[in-house]
Amino acid sequence: MQRPSAFGGMRHVALFVERFDECEQFYVSLLGMQVEWRPDQNNLYLTSGCDNLALHRAPSPVERGSRQKLDHIGFVIDQEAAVDQWFLYLKSNHVTILTEPRTHRDGARSFYCEDPDSTMVQMIWHPPISGFTFGRP
Repeated sequence: MQRPSAFGGMRHVALFVERFDECEQFYVSLLGMQVEWRPDQNNLYLTSGCDNLALHRAPSPVERGSRQKLDHIGFVIDQEAAVDQWFLYLKSNHVTILTEPRTHRDGARSFYCEDPDSTMVQMIWHPPISGFTFGRP
């Protein structure tokens, strides 16, 4: 199987944060990011128009154990149908797949896999940023 068309870069990062409210203040008030979606009190999705930063309230250190603060990294896919193509491609190349592709409540479509060092990687079509070209209004 051939590799699908190129993806649109890594413009999505998701972080576990212990100081959730302070982080929201920093990214929104100080850096000027906009709230894109707040599904609940423990999750917040921000954008500057060409990227997506997800803040997830960190579990307690006891619950988290030695897990890093980084939840996952995301690679933005330009077309919705390409998410499924990437899924089949990576699966056929024996990549550890964590979830099947699914469409989220906000309209995004994605799946999760792992890199060789067990970092969780999301391949995502996310309408506000998929297809974005720098310099284009």
